[in-house]
Amino acid sequence: MFLKSSFIVNGSSLRYLSSSSPTTSIVLKIGDILRHKRIFTNEDVGEYSKVCHDANPLHFDSESARAAGFQDRLVHGMLVASLFPRIISSHFPGAVYVSQSLHFRSPVYIGDEISGEVQAINIKENKKRYIAKFSTKCFKNGDVVVLDGEAMAILPTLAVEQVHSPDK
Repeated sequence: MFLKSSFIVNGSSLRYLSSSSPTTSIVLKIGDILRHKRIFTNEDVGEYSKVCHDANPLHFDSESARAAGFQDRLVHGMLVASLFPRIISSHFPGAVYVSQSLHFRSPVYIGDEISGEVQAINIKENKKRYIAKFSTKCFKNGDVVVLDGEAMAILPTLAVEQVHSPDK
C-alpha cells in the first residue's frame, strides 16, 4: 500500500506536495529530493512473483528465509527498486527511464515501511528535454539504507508535477 507522502526537499527547506496543495510551479534543481513511502505486502510479493517468475522460497517460506540467515520472508529487491521509476514518472509524466545502478545493502521484509528517495545530482538540457541524473536510495525505519544507486532519466520538463495517482 502506498502512503500518501511525496515531497521535495532543497537544502534545509521542505516543500510538501500533495493533491490538495494549490498548483504552484516548482522547477527541479540540483539537490532537490523527491520521496515516496510504501509498505510492501504479501499480496505485492505474490503479484510481483507472478510477473517476473521469481518463486525463490526466500520470498514465500519463512523457514527457508530463516535457514538462509534472514528474520523472515523477503520482498524482492527489484520490487523495492521499482519505487525509483514510480517517483520520477509520477512527478514528470512522459519521462523516459534510461538507466539504473543498484546496490542491495539490507533486507526488506514484508510489512516494512520503505521510503524511496531520488535526489537530482546533475541536469543537462538537450533538444528541449532534460537529462537528469539522480542519486537513488531506499530506507527502512527512517535511516537504514536498504538499497542505493544512481538513475538517469530523460525529462520532458523540469516542472515538478504533484502526484495525483491512486494509493497503489
